[in-house]
Amino acid sequence: MHTKTVQDPAGETRQRGILRVYLGASPGVGKTFAMLDEGQRRASRGTDVVIGFVETHGRVHTAEQIADLEVVPRRRIEYRGTSHEELDLPGILVRRPEVVLVDELAHTNVPGTENEKRWQDVEVLLDAGICVITTLNIQHLESLNDVVESITGVRQRETVPDKIVRQADAIELVDMSPQSLRRRMAHGNIYAPDKVDAAMSQFFREGNLTALRELALLWLADRVDEGMDRYREQHEIDSTWAARERLVVAVTGGPETEVLLRRASRIASRTGGGQWMALYVTRGDGLVQMDPARLHKLHAMTEDMGGTFHTVLGDDAATAILDFARAENATQVIIGASRRGRLSTLANPGVGEIVIAESGDIDVHIVTHDLARRKNGNVRSSPRLGRRRLAYGYALGVVGPLVLAGLLLLTPDFHGLPTESMLFMGLVVATALVGGLRPAVLTSFISGFCLNYFFTPPLHTLTVASGENAFALVLFVVVAIAVSSVVDLAARRTAQAEKASAEADALTVLSHSLLHAGDDFPALLASACELFGMRGATIFTGDEIRISYGARIADLAAADVSVKIDDESRLALVGRPLPAADQRLLKAYAAYAAVIGERRRAAADSNERRALQEADRTRTALLAAVSHDLRSPLAAVKAAISSLRNTEIDWSAEDEEALLAAAEESADRLDDLVTNLLDMSRLQMGVVKAHVDQVEIDGVIGGALAAMPDRSRVDVAIARDAGLVTADAGLLERVIANLVANALGYAPADTRVRIDVSVSGERALIRVVDAGPGVPAAHRDQLFAPFQRLGDIPQGEGVGLGLAVARGLTEAMGGTLAAEDTPGGGLTFVLNLPLHASGESE
Repeated sequence: MHTKTVQDPAGETRQRGILRVYLGASPGVGKTFAMLDEGQRRASRGTDVVIGFVETHGRVHTAEQIADLEVVPRRRIEYRGTSHEELDLPGILVRRPEVVLVDELAHTNVPGTENEKRWQDVEVLLDAGICVITTLNIQHLESLNDVVESITGVRQRETVPDKIVRQADAIELVDMSPQSLRRRMAHGNIYAPDKVDAAMSQFFREGNLTALRELALLWLADRVDEGMDRYREQHEIDSTWAARERLVVAVTGGPETEVLLRRASRIASRTGGGQWMALYVTRGDGLVQMDPARLHKLHAMTEDMGGTFHTVLGDDAATAILDFARAENATQVIIGASRRGRLSTLANPGVGEIVIAESGDIDVHIVTHDLARRKNGNVRSSPRLGRRRLAYGYALGVVGPLVLAGLLLLTPDFHGLPTESMLFMGLVVATALVGGLRPAVLTSFISGFCLNYFFTPPLHTLTVASGENAFALVLFVVVAIAVSSVVDLAARRTAQAEKASAEADALTVLSHSLLHAGDDFPALLASACELFGMRGATIFTGDEIRISYGARIADLAAADVSVKIDDESRLALVGRPLPAADQRLLKAYAAYAAVIGERRRAAADSNERRALQEADRTRTALLAAVSHDLRSPLAAVKAAISSLRNTEIDWSAEDEEALLAAAEESADRLDDLVTNLLDMSRLQMGVVKAHVDQVEIDGVIGGALAAMPDRSRVDVAIARDAGLVTADAGLLERVIANLVANALGYAPADTRVRIDVSVSGERALIRVVDAGPGVPAAHRDQLFAPFQRLGDIPQGEGVGLGLAVARGLTEAMGGTLAAEDTPGGGLTFVLNLPLHASGESE
């Protein structure tokens, strides 16, 4: 394994280590074993390999695989009275091996090390020119966190940014079928025997493992696709590589579109993992525009059937379809059968014929439908005059009069000079329709010559015997030119109308794209790149890059086109120069970008005002609540002390003890009140920081109950496998104390409060159960709002902060706190915390 040469932002080159990642779908598939095996193989070839950190989890075969590999001693760190072992980053940098093996890339380091995360340690090693081999489970990727939670019900607290893994030089999947993995689990090869049953009934269910395996395979397949696309771009390979079936179905919005979309979905489903995309081309030559409601319906229909909907701008539909297909590395293109007649298709090939002729190695499917080869009103207008039509016009203008003259000379007895003049006039008009004004003018002069030479006495000379005939010939030429001008002007007006229609069509597509972009700048830039066929788009604020999409634009000078958003910002695109008509569309994107900016500023102002209003409401509620709750204990303390100081009364020892106890109780109430107020203030200001570590639940519960006078009413039951959780010991003790105090104070005095600790998957559930009056389900969320007294909270005592503080502290530790009914009556608070993750990753 050799280092690679990279270039830093300053333009200087340096050596960077190579990163190899062994990726698994779940713990126990053999990632650490594979990493050690690779280390042994490289060491046997003479490479300097050391073990930086390997976690065997007590697995015999994994420990045996270490064999004679050099192990860099771990670094011991004392934290909160506990000794922890971490990767010795400074020691490895001093040792400077060629290759270092580092297990569990997603691990969170104990406070006191150089970096918060182990992947950051790996980055330091790579920058130092040391190659790294590491392991990772798919559930620890940041982008898949929500997906994994929806599958397993467990949210991973330790994650790695996708960018780090995507930049790896090699990613190897360590795969194992769910059935084989469960057999390994049952044989005790992954977890200790006392944890096997719980693991197999929770995280290691066959459905979970199957879903995670598919997730890992698909994620890695996408990375392989990205690598292939980079290779094709670097080597300028335009041809399609059919590594995976990708279908592009071209739609026009006509009645046949639904048929094409369904056919594309069926074909993609039969290919096994195939992707399909619907493509709508808005053209600049007068294509009939699609109704916005129709466009939105097709977009939704495509996504419902598992495809993606795209719009592009192109003057030629066939070219746009093929360019898009090649850019997406598509293997098949689906087009509906033409609605034009056969003669029309022979005279002017349609989109389908052109796509077939120029598709190269892309397969083309022509799908028939009920409207195929039928005429309908939604046909294309005549295209604008191009070089080909101009050439046809000149050819007709030169050859046509001669051919017509020859035909008339063959039938001299069937027509006279008026008829001959009208036929030549018709030829001039036809030429104007085909090639425009200039060919028609040429035709009028040639036709005038033919009339004079072949059909006006004296024949076969340029002399005209009759003055009337001479005037008729001159008038013929003038009228022919005038008619040609009118026809050409009408053609130009038609072209302008078609262009306006095309622009309106493009604006319809733009509004639809912007509607789906919402207030998301990246989606807006992606839509602009897709519509204009650009490689990248960037918004600049001054000379600074605000946000970019696709190919990066270093500065405004490197852009192919840019447009002003506001006084400080510009939208720049790279890919190709834009014509003036498209510039107008681009300005619409810039205007929408300005609207997004305004919306965000307005939303920020609204949030700020809402925060101020909430703060005012909190202060008002605080003053209203504290005005009573501070007076009551203060009055009790003052009364007790005043009574004890009264020399006129001879208090007995029992009376003095009762007064002192009353004063102490009131002082405790004041202390609790002030503590809750301070905690709530810290939570609202966001300054509470949890120092999470492994915490023994029974010790925390014991500490929380120690200072409670009614602790004899509390029963505690802790499951055997729920010994350690990941939490802040001090904050967790405070949360449990608040919950138990709530239950003890507000449930009937003749009932008991129960604390149950159980395990669900990789989470610990701490339930505080009472038999009080309870709270209706609709009002339970209000329990955790500051200054609330609802049902289970008694009137006249406390300011309603205990539960709000408890939830805030719980969330600061990465847990959740909720309320539910107690079977038989009462309220149960459920505290959900992650179990200690020492055995989570391999």
